[in-house]
Amino acid sequence: MISEFCIRRPVATLLMSFALVLGGLFAYKFLPVAALPSAEFPVVNVSASLPGASPETMATSVATPLIKQFATIAGIDSISTTNSLGSTSIAIQFVLNRDIDAAAADVQAAIARTQRQLPPEMTSPPSYRKVNPADAPILLMSLVSDTVPLTDLDAFAENVISPSLSTIEGVAQVSIFGQQKYAVRVQIDPTALAARGISIDQLQTAIASANSNTPLGVLQNDKQQLTITANTQLNNAAGFSNIIIATRNGRPVRLGEVTRVIDSVETTTTASWYDGTRAII
Repeated sequence: MISEFCIRRPVATLLMSFALVLGGLFAYKFLPVAALPSAEFPVVNVSASLPGASPETMATSVATPLIKQFATIAGIDSISTTNSLGSTSIAIQFVLNRDIDAAAADVQAAIARTQRQLPPEMTSPPSYRKVNPADAPILLMSLVSDTVPLTDLDAFAENVISPSLSTIEGVAQVSIFGQQKYAVRVQIDPTALAARGISIDQLQTAIASANSNTPLGVLQNDKQQLTITANTQLNNAAGFSNIIIATRNGRPVRLGEVTRVIDSVETTTTASWYDGTRAII
């Protein structure tokens, strides 16, 4: 019937064909296209913690038993794990046609089956949650050097790379992992302090006073006035060690005599590696 209509009315057929082509071109022009289209993959993230356990212990005693159980779940596309000090994170990605709610239920059942195989010191069971992969970082940069200290790499990432990336259009957030911000640590020797009759409060006051910018005076003439400031801020352990904190028997007592002053970082409980080498990410 359609073929008969096309044969009997060729002009109408040609016009309809032209209209379909024109409509297709018009629709193609307004078809939404994105360089990074949003695709929601069914992903379940499992987290487990064991305070004080090394990354190696978390991998062998926690992550491995869980992964063996997760591998029996149908519809898994990939499993990736991240082990750090006292914690394990396992990301389970399923195939696109897998129902995320059913997948989460299977993960919960697998966690329950693994419970007896986990270390008895783990007081809280592993937790799981459905996640959106679109919230994950789209770019990871690693700073590694055989000659530059991690503290300098951290400062470069914090003061140069992070601000530069933040100014790029479309960048929502820039995070730095494994931060190693430089800091001077003062480890007190209680015996040495007691022998010299120095309290911790005195120690703290002396350090704060020696490491500050204080005005020394003012230079003034008929046209201008200038404030003179002494920059006495200390930048390394050697400078802190020479701080005079008290005087005993006519002799100055320096910080290095009653404490151990070392060049260190603000926190020693976080770190990151890239290809087996310490890095700033």
